Amino acid sequence: MGPLSARTVLAVTASILLLAGTAQAAPAKYARHADAAAELKKAGITWTSSGNCSDWNKKTCTSFTQINKASVAGLIAFKKASGCNVIVTGGTEKGHASGTYSHRNGYKTDISTKVACVNNYITRKFAKAGTRSDGAALYKSPAKNVYANEGSHWDITHYNSKA
Repeated sequence: MGPLSARTVLAVTASILLLAGTAQAAPAKYARHADAAAELKKAGITWTSSGNCSDWNKKTCTSFTQINKASVAGLIAFKKASGCNVIVTGGTEKGHASGTYSHRNGYKTDISTKVACVNNYITRKFAKAGTRSDGAALYKSPAKNVYANEGSHWDITHYNSKA
């Protein structure tokens, strides 16, 4: 048997890495707030912040800097499926809990509960999934995304780009 080609060595190495679980790709992100905001605007989704700003280093702002593209797509899919007016009140800005599937890491968004259509859609179409330790009612979509009712907003964990 002769020497292995570079292509064969690369394929074997990639297979070993995948089997070892070390070759997971990071989620695709919007580097800039403006790019994600433009996608949401195109879909008819609005956003607001108590500080009237988008600086991701200020907790009174609502920022989409470094948000996962799947999270933005998930919001758009939710709007299309529900037919509701969607108002985003939280993104990747400072001030949220930490963790792998956190706001800061681009996996979470908040949408307003002031829209009855949103509340009705989530509570009627998604499966009740218990109560979080802070008392928030949890609902799980058919796509396995989790919606937590935090009173003024729904805290959504987007595991994928679906509703």
